[in-house]
Amino acid sequence: MAELTLLFDGGCPLCLREVKILRRRDAERGRLAFVDVDDPAYDPAQYGGITYADAMGRMHALRADGEVIRDVEVFRQAYGLVGLGWLYAPTRWPLLRPLVDAVYGLWAHWRLAITGRPSMEVLCRGRCNLSKTATLKKLEV
Repeated sequence: MAELTLLFDGGCPLCLREVKILRRRDAERGRLAFVDVDDPAYDPAQYGGITYADAMGRMHALRADGEVIRDVEVFRQAYGLVGLGWLYAPTRWPLLRPLVDAVYGLWAHWRLAITGRPSMEVLCRGRCNLSKTATLKKLEV
């Protein structure tokens, strides 16, 4: 099993570029695995119960021990595993970390629109067991 399994949006051009970079850096060492949550066969039960809506709303990954990590921490750990941890090292600094986390929150909120993807409400049709209110509430977090 990989040390870190990243859940990504296979319909997002920026996500695909990031996955390509990480795959190339991992060079088949097996430290990283990737799961496209936009694949209709995606099954949350196999991946820590992370729903489609949750996975599409924020970055998630599972460590080999089953721990779920989210947001910028996914990138810190993934890049560390492929020898590029220095890129994300400053995001751990006490004064910078809250700023980076806040900027990521904004990015996560606007990612679908920025990358030309349909809204969460549209993406969730037929895939999510969430009411419209619950979906919108998750987007606000």
